[in-house]
Amino acid sequence: AGSDWSEDSWSDYGSRGKVGTALGRTVPGGNVLFPDIFHTDHLFFYERFRTYQDYILADCKASEVKQFIAEYLEKVLEPSGWQAIWRTDVFEVVVGVVDVDYSSLKAVVELSEPFLCESRDSSFTLECMQELLELKEYQILLQELWVVFDESGEFDQTALAIEHVRFFYRCIWRTWDEEEEDDFDYFVRCVEPRLRLHYDILEHRVPSGLVADYQSLLSQCEELYEKFLNVRNSISTSDSDSEVENVSMVEGLKLYEKVEHLKQKLKLIENPLLRYVFGYQKYGSLQAKGQRAMGAKVTHVVSLTMMTSLLRLLMRDKFCPESCEDVEIQFHSDPLAAVNACYEGDTVIICPGHYVVDGVFCIADSIELEGYGLPDDIVIEKQGKGDNFFDCTGANVRISGLKLVQHDAVEGILNVHHGKTTLENCVLQCETTGITVRMSAELFMKNSDLYGAKGAGVEIYPGSTCTLLHNGIHHCKEGILIKNFLDEDYDVPKITMVNNVIHNNEGYGVVLVRPVMPSEVKDATAQTTKGENVKTEENEFHEVLMLGLFCMTVVTFLLFPALGNTQPTQSGHVTACGEGTGQEQQPECRTEELELYERAEIAGQTEGNYEIANELGATSAKKSKRHKKRLSELGITEADDNLMSQDMFISVEGNQFKWNGKGSFGTFVF
Repeated sequence: AGSDWSEDSWSDYGSRGKVGTALGRTVPGGNVLFPDIFHTDHLFFYERFRTYQDYILADCKASEVKQFIAEYLEKVLEPSGWQAIWRTDVFEVVVGVVDVDYSSLKAVVELSEPFLCESRDSSFTLECMQELLELKEYQILLQELWVVFDESGEFDQTALAIEHVRFFYRCIWRTWDEEEEDDFDYFVRCVEPRLRLHYDILEHRVPSGLVADYQSLLSQCEELYEKFLNVRNSISTSDSDSEVENVSMVEGLKLYEKVEHLKQKLKLIENPLLRYVFGYQKYGSLQAKGQRAMGAKVTHVVSLTMMTSLLRLLMRDKFCPESCEDVEIQFHSDPLAAVNACYEGDTVIICPGHYVVDGVFCIADSIELEGYGLPDDIVIEKQGKGDNFFDCTGANVRISGLKLVQHDAVEGILNVHHGKTTLENCVLQCETTGITVRMSAELFMKNSDLYGAKGAGVEIYPGSTCTLLHNGIHHCKEGILIKNFLDEDYDVPKITMVNNVIHNNEGYGVVLVRPVMPSEVKDATAQTTKGENVKTEENEFHEVLMLGLFCMTVVTFLLFPALGNTQPTQSGHVTACGEGTGQEQQPECRTEELELYERAEIAGQTEGNYEIANELGATSAKKSKRHKKRLSELGITEADDNLMSQDMFISVEGNQFKWNGKGSFGTFVF
């Protein structure tokens, strides 16, 4: 049952105790002169959140939702004396409410005078509408009613209550909710995440591709669930044990599994954390133009204003006078227009200036974007809200010497979907995620600076190749995020990280996302059980971990041959300074405490490199173990280890991890 509320508890809700309405009015469209209605569909997130949590659903279970809503309506809804527009997909008509059946969430209505109706055709006359109401026993779902505006304020709460019910059944409730586990708070489990997702979509905080995926998944799930219910009902009404019924049971099980799979996908998107951790794979591939006729290549020069002095410099530096080859040059004032004009093999030279673009750079051909000057002098800034900034699918795309600035974004600053993208000597000022390297794509990033991402600076998907050399990645939520690659459908990513400085990130410098392993679950339960000496998957995991440790020890030895017998340069310098203090006092010499601190800091950085390589190597070995076991189950006992093992080629060397909120490396287990 719902909570017992006093009249005073509603004093700050709606218009109770106020003179005059607190709500706005809306003029209905159409050819019929309908009366104005209350404007209630503009409510903020916190208004709906508070109402559902405090006044309607509280801590109810899914099976109690309708009962709680009925009790809420009994307290706030005027039972009669108000008018509304009854809206369907076919017609709209003005009705008067004479009673409310709270348990069924329906209103008892009659046609208003004068008769006002608008329909797609002229068949809905007064007589037809009377017949329709008789068939429905004059009872209409409350969510199909829009309350007619009244200045007195008497019906404010009625209009708001119906809006909350209408929104709930349109945007929150799912037909399968009642059959979910009923042991948990329905508001926390379903209402809050779906409500947040709804407003995230309204406020353009979710990529349009992910929104389309969610709506498609929801439609598929509703359709399959309806089929499942039909099959289940046909089985339950049949008393025979025939072959037809057995076939129906098998069909029902298959439908049930499909529905459960879709429901899990929906929950991932509804969860505000997991929707960005896992992202979405779907991407409509861009169409490459290919080469021009006769294989001609064009150089596009972009400049806000072209002066003769700048042209002379370009001719000297970019178009060598000694060359006998004629080069076609096209001039642009907008870098986006220049890229859109490119064909395979073209080059875009961008001169110093601050370029503001409103659009997406979709690069499907192998082209080169080159800044003519220092990156801080060649700024391309994204204007207006939108999903993407740079989308690359070309076989060999090269971007160098540019500063990219992103605002009001939903997706990352650069997405590599297919092919190889090289990023060199660039500055990337991010908004959401930084760079995303999708499956089968390759990123080569060198001597660049990336900062400001509210997600990860670099997201590495399974099956991708990512090489990071001499970069700075800082002031992001996470530095680098490596997504789960343990699934049998995924390939191990190939990662190289050398001499990067990853610092001042809110979370970890590098984080690996992976599912919880069965051995870890068994390890947790084994702590409560004594005397058992049975070999489980935990032992297998430790064997794999030892294998990973051995492999990474070899890698570390190759990467750090001098580790343990040579002091780092800085420490050697400090020692030398300490030894020379007897002859002349050097002001730059450090104290012994500072020397110890520096040694500890350098050791910590080295440990961070080793920890990352070790964990990724062990996870890769675990995947290899699973793959071999799967082949064995299929009866394949002889296979080439080089073909079978998907070991991660990983080089982690010389990276510095400083002042990251949670440390150099972490694992997100789901």
